[in-house]
Amino acid sequence: MRDDIHFMSLPHGFLDELRTRTSLAAVVGRKVMWDNRKSNQGKGDMWAPCPFHQEKTASFHVDDRKGYYYCFGCHAKGDAISFVKETENVNFIEAVEILARESGMTMPARDPKAQEKADRRTQLADVMEQAVNHYNLQLKTAAAAEARAYLERRGLDEAALSRWDIGFASDQRQGVFTHLTGKGTAADLVIDAGLAAKPDDGGAPYDRFRGRIIFPIRDARGRAIALGGRAMDPNARAKYLNSPETELFDKGRSLYNHGPAREAAGKGQPLIVAEGYMDVIALAEAGFGASVAPLGTAITEGQLQLLWRIAPEPIIALDGDTAGLRAAMRLIDLALPMLEAGKSLRFCIMPMGQDPDDVIRAGGSAAMQKLLDQAQPLVALLWQRETEGKNFDSPERKAALDKSLREAIRKITDPSLRAHYGEEIKRLRWDLFSTKPRQFQTGRARFAPPAAPTPGAKQSLLAASAGDASTRLREAVILAVLTRHPDLLTEFEVELEAIAASDPETDGIRRGLFRHATAGAELAEKLSADIGAETLETFLGQSHIAIVPAVRDAQDKEQARMCLAEELAKLAAERGAEQEITDAVQDIDHMVDEGLTWRLGQTAQAREKATRGNTEDKTEYETAPSGAKISRTERQSFNALLDEIEYSKPNRTTR
Repeated sequence: MRDDIHFMSLPHGFLDELRTRTSLAAVVGRKVMWDNRKSNQGKGDMWAPCPFHQEKTASFHVDDRKGYYYCFGCHAKGDAISFVKETENVNFIEAVEILARESGMTMPARDPKAQEKADRRTQLADVMEQAVNHYNLQLKTAAAAEARAYLERRGLDEAALSRWDIGFASDQRQGVFTHLTGKGTAADLVIDAGLAAKPDDGGAPYDRFRGRIIFPIRDARGRAIALGGRAMDPNARAKYLNSPETELFDKGRSLYNHGPAREAAGKGQPLIVAEGYMDVIALAEAGFGASVAPLGTAITEGQLQLLWRIAPEPIIALDGDTAGLRAAMRLIDLALPMLEAGKSLRFCIMPMGQDPDDVIRAGGSAAMQKLLDQAQPLVALLWQRETEGKNFDSPERKAALDKSLREAIRKITDPSLRAHYGEEIKRLRWDLFSTKPRQFQTGRARFAPPAAPTPGAKQSLLAASAGDASTRLREAVILAVLTRHPDLLTEFEVELEAIAASDPETDGIRRGLFRHATAGAELAEKLSADIGAETLETFLGQSHIAIVPAVRDAQDKEQARMCLAEELAKLAAERGAEQEITDAVQDIDHMVDEGLTWRLGQTAQAREKATRGNTEDKTEYETAPSGAKISRTERQSFNALLDEIEYSKPNRTTR
């Protein structure tokens, strides 16, 4: 059976939702090895050798935001469904079933009338386009003089009105209905497109949009699917009115300016989510082309998935009023369970009483850019929601804060991301509740501040490392050993992921090791290409690295394995101890008890045991007459040597 017949048998909107939920890069990534030098994962711009023909160069391109792939060698192209079809050797509907199962979607029953419904949607889209043209012409009439004046005051000239297809619905009961039916369009099509409605008393249909400025709403492919209308009458029951949901229009899965914003975001512009049509138009006209709006409703789960298909970190630019802040706070709860590594939100709250259009008209694009640059991550807004305007002057109130934050973070399904949120919340909590450092004194003598460091001390490794020299040394040794023994990378990959090198140079080497984990003997060459041969040589030539046996000897794999295991264990112990001490210091402000001192004691013992590693001194000692300790074995050997010397003297006298 042909693919188009399969396609028509599926309900409207199912494939669109499937493509929204599916990451093409993730699907393709199971079959190819990405070229990390050529790819830009943050923008969904991925390159790899083509899986459809034999080649060594990365000519196969995946645009994850648009959901399409293309090979510049063999010219293969398509989307996630066609990729699964070709690589798994299945038909269209089987490919859809595979992707639906992976996306957690239930395959719908076949619809025998699907072709008929598709033809119906095509007719409705044509009716909508005719209506848009009609409204465009109406904006040029005398009846629209007030609307044109309003749009001019908002800074839109004739060219902008044309770019955005803005029109006007005259205040007539059957304006567009009479126009379309007069051209031969069936009345039921005008009604089903959402342009007209039937009264409850069974009378003649009437226009839904009257006395309003019209903003066409288009899908990602550019088809007119709905309308938004801004009332000219200040006493109108609704200032803004959208089309009802129809066979064409699903409000919860549509975005205003979707297609153009996706294209602009693909060219590197930040994706901005505003509240209304005029905000989007003002942003785009000011140079922020990747701007969308959620059609007058709170952002839905479907819209959030659409946003993440366009860009990994959309900026939510909400009005600086109570409603805008409330919308931002609601969005937090929607987003938390959906967050993934590389998929989040930032929030840009406008000044009080202003929206993006106000900001741009008052200060131009520079003023808007400044606000966007100050956008806060989601975790900051979560903290603000739970703490702003509240008093935490009692243990009960502090406990209530902890509970609400734990419940919020628990919604995050990604374990790694949940852990990072916990760490950031812990830091913010420490900043909120920590007191100023206490001043200790004994009798009249107060502890004096430490003397200023000497110039030599300032240049030392300890000073340069901000008290973290041991950690940096261990990180450097671990990375150097792996550079010399690349075949151990896979064995210690998990532990290596836990290292977040604080030094830019060592972090560059760490990332390079991950990038070229399968390079084998060519690893050093590829690292040199990434960070520079001189940089790599300097790194490996540092005195504290060059003396490590596992670095000097590239053949002794077992020695290298033992070195890595020991250094990674010590590093984990040090960091665990630091975290335990940090937590304990926070607890000291609340209550000191035997449990706290026991925790610190256990931490110290664990750290001491780990850092001793395999070098624990098991020697048995004796005390010499002088009081000094001497190894029992060494003393016995020394006594034996003295006896041997005594008996070997040539003039020895026997007593």
